[in-house]
Amino acid sequence: MWLIDRDTTGVGGRRIPLPPPLREALVRWYVGEGSRGDEEAGITLVQNARIGAKWIACDCRAAEDAPPILTPAFLSEAETYYLRRLTSTKRPEHREECPFFRDQVTHRITEIRSRETPADPPSGFFEVLRPAPEKLAQRPDEAASDDRTRHASVPRLARLLWRLIDAAGTNRIPPSQHEPEPASIKREFEALGRAAAKIEIAPGIQLGRAFWTHANALHSRRAYAMLRQLAKSWPSGHAPQGFLVLFSPHIRGHIVDVPGAEPIQVANRVQSPSVRGNLIKGPFLVMIVAGEYPEAHGYAPLRAYAQPIFSGHRFIPVDSEFERSVLRELFKARRQLDKAGVDLAIEKPIFDRLTSQGSCRPDFLLEARSRLTGEIKQLVVEAMGFSDEEYLASKTTTHPRMRLLGPLLTIQPSDVEGDRVCDQLASALDI
Repeated sequence: MWLIDRDTTGVGGRRIPLPPPLREALVRWYVGEGSRGDEEAGITLVQNARIGAKWIACDCRAAEDAPPILTPAFLSEAETYYLRRLTSTKRPEHREECPFFRDQVTHRITEIRSRETPADPPSGFFEVLRPAPEKLAQRPDEAASDDRTRHASVPRLARLLWRLIDAAGTNRIPPSQHEPEPASIKREFEALGRAAAKIEIAPGIQLGRAFWTHANALHSRRAYAMLRQLAKSWPSGHAPQGFLVLFSPHIRGHIVDVPGAEPIQVANRVQSPSVRGNLIKGPFLVMIVAGEYPEAHGYAPLRAYAQPIFSGHRFIPVDSEFERSVLRELFKARRQLDKAGVDLAIEKPIFDRLTSQGSCRPDFLLEARSRLTGEIKQLVVEAMGFSDEEYLASKTTTHPRMRLLGPLLTIQPSDVEGDRVCDQLASALDI
């Protein structure tokens, strides 16, 4: 097999042969029988062929014949790369015994997304893009492909946004009397900006130097000018990249709508936990990574992850519409408890917590303190917004672990509809 220039027949011209081990790994990945290493090698080959404007020519026919062609593509519904067979009446077909005679076996979205997918903090630098290797057939290291969604995994861009939110502390709400100023979108973005100044995207380069919170940074091309300037001294082994975090009322396909500015179009479909079976409305906090894009002959917004949040004044991640409703009830209880002389702090855990029985990620952690007695109590709150067997089975496993963190209160949709949440919290805290 060979890498050939795009829009050519594969006859004549420059052809880059694939090493036999890579060809074998590519076949195993294509037919769905490969290991994780095979998948990483295949995905990186396809990704870099796409970036480098290459196609892949198959060797199943005679060397003097025009070869069947495979084109690199991006499967938006599963957020991963794959190979598409280029077929037409004018192009040769693969031989029937060729593994590429049939379409590739690919994961579908229902196999990849899970509400209970583990969430661990991303390791290494705050980066998504990797430099394209000099040889497009080069096998990647593990970090080169951890930003793509595969079975039981989370997009790296999502984990980076969560890391930034966690560092900024917008997922932690202090008691009413301890908030220095009213909640506002300005305050939330300032918190993200302070956190960005403490995170590195490459050795010696802070995220804050390539970080923007307004769409006009792209529309005016100011962000690209800064990236070109930074690229002159960017450390080798790291790809120049910048990040935007934007407030968006809604997203659609490749488009991120933003208030007060023209929409932003991203090269790939915007990723989000709002999927079939768990549709979540806006608003969203959207992280966009911009980097070198050969098809645009320069820099462009390449990928985006849209995290549903509680509101434009509170950048608290939510994983479902019901969770947003429960959070609204928690804020109501916070106000009522404050009037009763009780301080209530709310945290939305972003990453898994480790217990002696294994890891878990509660929906909410509460800490209440009586201003009269000084008594402090903690409470774990679970928003039970789904009823399918897989969801309930996962809770059967994780709820005993959560009880090691504190007493557990489960809230059902009927509790929200019946306006019982505040009474349930007061009873559970008994403070």
